[in-house]
Amino acid sequence: MNRAAVTTWLRLLRVFHKGDRRLTAHLRCHGLSMAQFDVLAQLGAAEGITQQELADKLYVTKGNVTQLLDRMTQSGLLVRRQAGRANRLYLTDAGHALHDAVVPAQEDEIAGLLAALTADETRQLAALLRKLDHSLDQPPCDSAAPCDGTSPSS
Repeated sequence: MNRAAVTTWLRLLRVFHKGDRRLTAHLRCHGLSMAQFDVLAQLGAAEGITQQELADKLYVTKGNVTQLLDRMTQSGLLVRRQAGRANRLYLTDAGHALHDAVVPAQEDEIAGLLAALTADETRQLAALLRKLDHSLDQPPCDSAAPCDGTSPSS
C-alpha cells in the first residue's frame, strides 16, 4: 500500500469537507442550499440556457434539476420560458438581486478558505489538482484490473 497516497487522499477529503461546511453555512444565511447557489451562479453567467444544459453543467440528472427549479420558481427566483421543445431559464429581478449579493460574497468566502496559501502556492495547488482531475477522467476499470477485485482470467 502506498501510505503517502492514502494519507494525501484522506487529507484532501478532510479539507474539502471543512470548506464545504463553511460554504454551506454561508449560503444558509442567504436561505440557499449549495445546489440552489449553483443554479443561481450558472444562470447569472449564462441566462437563457435550457434545463438540459443546466443539468450538464451541474452534473445532475434533468429530473433532479426539474425539482430544484420548481422550488426556485416557487420562491420567485427564476422563470422558465418555452422555446420550441425546450424550457429556457432566466433569473427574475429577485433572482438577479440575490445573485448580485450572494455570488461575490461566496467568492470572498472561497478566497478566505485559501488564505493560508501564498499566491504561488495557490497556483501550484491548482495545477496539481488539474493534473489529478484529468487523470481521473479515464475509465476506472479495464481488463487488466477487474472491478470486482479478482485477478484477471488467463
